[in-house]
Amino acid sequence: MSDRITLETGELSATVALAGAELVGLTGADGAELLWQGGAEWPRRAPVLFPIVGRLAGDTLRHAGRSLRMTQHGFARDSLFRLVEATGTRAVLRLEDDERTRALFPFAFRLELAFAAEGPTLAVTATVTNPGTQVLPFGLGAHPGFRWPLVDGVPKHDHAIEFGAAESGEALSVRDGLLGPPRPIPLRGTVLPLSEALFADDALVLPSVRSRSLRYVARNADGSTARALRFSWEGYRDLGLWSKPGGASFLCVEPWYSMASPEGWDGEFADKPGLAHLAPGEHRAMTWRVTL
Repeated sequence: MSDRITLETGELSATVALAGAELVGLTGADGAELLWQGGAEWPRRAPVLFPIVGRLAGDTLRHAGRSLRMTQHGFARDSLFRLVEATGTRAVLRLEDDERTRALFPFAFRLELAFAAEGPTLAVTATVTNPGTQVLPFGLGAHPGFRWPLVDGVPKHDHAIEFGAAESGEALSVRDGLLGPPRPIPLRGTVLPLSEALFADDALVLPSVRSRSLRYVARNADGSTARALRFSWEGYRDLGLWSKPGGASFLCVEPWYSMASPEGWDGEFADKPGLAHLAPGEHRAMTWRVTL
């Protein structure tokens, strides 16, 4: 069995790896690759963030008197998922707790990633289920990295994020992977012009973001659209935008539920601000979509 699955519609082709349930390729009808393909600046493409988003203080998860090592963004992105369904336009991959995960994260869980392609749209639904007997606390996030510039020949500074709703004009700062105080962002109405300087201090974090969609757009010199991706999400609460400080040829658009630990917080994991909690037998689904 191949370690990759390709979904095709004629308007879109998406390739998913069993390693990390990671989207590793995304092309439109013209064959142009729109996903960052990894490099020295950042080796990943679209990792799944689970059971945490961001960092914990000291990379340590505290539970019931135990201190367990949990590195940034959790272990799902480095885990091998099992393929449970595959057609030409749909694939479902599953990760469940086992002896290895319980040594890092002492909770029962089932995480499924369903990829569905229809026309020019790829939908990615993550479903977390609690098959255990205790409450399951967790964070969940998507981290797809798109090409920046999105079109060859269009300068990076001629790209923008166009939010679907008015945002506050502030984002939380990130310092050594932890959440710092708010800082202003150069929002013009619902439009955030993109520049390398925007990410000089790491990611922009928008907690409880108002928008449920945005456009990532590249514009020609005359202001016309050279290419745009429409991005939307359901179930996720927060949003991160990131490129490598110092400049890199990618932009990550990241819907999240949960964020990194705030500076100065280092308590019981289940009490971490912003986590989701599932009672035994419950499940929760969150979806993001990209339309080419």
